[in-house]
Amino acid sequence: MKILHVIPSMNPSEGGVSQAVRTIVKGLIENGVQNEVVTFDDPGALYLCNDPFIIYALGKKRGPWCYNSSFYPWLLTNLGDFNVVIVHALWSYPGYAIQKAMKKLAGRTYGKELPKLFVMPHGMLDPYFQRAPERKLKALRNYIYWELVEKKLINAADGILFTCEAEATLAKEPFWGYKPKKDIVIGMGITPPPPFKSEMKAAFMEKCPGLENEPYLLFLSRIDEKKGVDLLLNAYLDALKKTAGTGISLPRLVIAGPGIETHYGFRMQQLILENPELRNAVFLPGMLSGDAKWGAFYGCEAFILPSHQENFGIAVVEAMACGRAVLISDQVNIWEKISLGGGCYVAGDTLDGTCGLLDYWQKTSYSHKAAMGKNAYSSFKRWFSASTAANQLLRAIQES
Repeated sequence: MKILHVIPSMNPSEGGVSQAVRTIVKGLIENGVQNEVVTFDDPGALYLCNDPFIIYALGKKRGPWCYNSSFYPWLLTNLGDFNVVIVHALWSYPGYAIQKAMKKLAGRTYGKELPKLFVMPHGMLDPYFQRAPERKLKALRNYIYWELVEKKLINAADGILFTCEAEATLAKEPFWGYKPKKDIVIGMGITPPPPFKSEMKAAFMEKCPGLENEPYLLFLSRIDEKKGVDLLLNAYLDALKKTAGTGISLPRLVIAGPGIETHYGFRMQQLILENPELRNAVFLPGMLSGDAKWGAFYGCEAFILPSHQENFGIAVVEAMACGRAVLISDQVNIWEKISLGGGCYVAGDTLDGTCGLLDYWQKTSYSHKAAMGKNAYSSFKRWFSASTAANQLLRAIQES
């Protein structure tokens, strides 16, 4: 079997979808499946150098629609070489071009059967994106695009692949005419992290001068309104003010990830600068990778993510794989499964809820914190291994 994965970019700084694709591909390769990826990246991009599978980088995408003039001709030439195509993108040119190419090739007699077509939305059908107040124009654009293009892709595909039951359920809500042939929950997992080594701690500390050996809570994700960074900073500021002069010492707060240079990122920097309590306690190391990333995970007291919408939460599971408890909102779609294992504390995606996450952690005993970390690791091994998700995906493809 030969599978083609279609994704606008494999750049890790653009979000978790690229990491999800890398994990999926690795799991399928272990099952003896041949995988190739086509993407709209610069062929010379450094982040493409270490992937152990073929990547066709067709050059940079243009505009928010991710247009690439080379993609459609490439599909006409190469699509028949694959048994399966998985589109890892919505609301963009790749899905439209796939439909157009499949229709064109279906009218030809050239001795090759068209591949099965699957779509993996990665949370992009979540109703949050149509209901969030700050997304009114984008929501209107999505409604129009749904009627013109996306509905045809979804309903024509052999199956829609979801990372969890919650994602599959939520996908039914936002749009009329959502009638896929098959909804398939395949799960999602991650490759186990490398074992801890002292170089990881050193690499992370280089990114956070002044943190030294202080305890800290870790947020590691995009600096984006959807992720609730403003909730986290305001809740942390409230906690600092409440404990001032009491002798109670709060762990520092590390907010790591791409996006600090965006308009929202500048707003968060301004919030920190305007409050001396935050200036002395919050660290913004930017995007972390390699040893620095794993050093951040292994060294934190707990991972915290008060997100307004999280389809799966790869960073959440990475923290669990490092034996760290997670403090998350109830909008992280896998929270119920993690909660069953006793490795998390969950609250609403509000300021009060985020204050509750911090308050809970501050009042929890050291022994219970340690037990939560062990429970989180056990839950990772039980539910979120890459091999389990790959097996389920392979079974879904073969049965469709």
